[in-house]
Amino acid sequence: MIDRTTTTQSATSFEPHGGRGRFNAAFFQVMGPYLEWNLRRLKRRVFAGLPREVVEIGPGVGANLRYLPADGALVAIEPNRYMHSRLHAAARRHGVQLDLRERTAEQTGLPDHSVDSVISSLVLCSVQDPVAVLTEIRRILRPGGTFRFVEHVVARSGTPTRAAQRILRRPWAWTFEGCSCERDLEHSVHAAGFASVTMDRYRVHTPFLPFNTHIAGTAKA
Repeated sequence: MIDRTTTTQSATSFEPHGGRGRFNAAFFQVMGPYLEWNLRRLKRRVFAGLPREVVEIGPGVGANLRYLPADGALVAIEPNRYMHSRLHAAARRHGVQLDLRERTAEQTGLPDHSVDSVISSLVLCSVQDPVAVLTEIRRILRPGGTFRFVEHVVARSGTPTRAAQRILRRPWAWTFEGCSCERDLEHSVHAAGFASVTMDRYRVHTPFLPFNTHIAGTAKA
């Protein structure tokens, strides 16, 4: 069972923009089924066999609740308060016990080595400091615990997707509250000090060209 006692750390400062925060909550509610249709093959494999209690960084409106076991429990690290009402509603629909914490992933407030599994999808692109987030995930995972992820990443150099990422980087980041489509998260996860990492690259096919290059895998503490 996850120890729910918090540490004395304070949450990293994050204040969602009133307009963009609401837009992103609505966008992921409306576009969720379409994104899920594109990513479900990855998620079914990576999130298979999750333990009953899971920590998720940036769960948004609850797209991944369907992958938790029946009567599961989720500690949700979600700093965008405009997502919260939709996340609560999704947890009720899926019968998941929700412990929602309005914090950033750099400082979850969870004790050292208290968690069996952390999951993320489409989140490391938008955190302020992905290296700090990966360090925090390692800190809270028990030895042998797993970090399971499905993330969109920078495309290979010289490809049309890479060119689109470069051209659209600023409007993309502004619209999606700091989301970068140019992060080499493949390297970041491998360099984060996990005991082992299993990872694959994938391409999905959506009209959102900068979004279409992905990694999916599991890192073990």
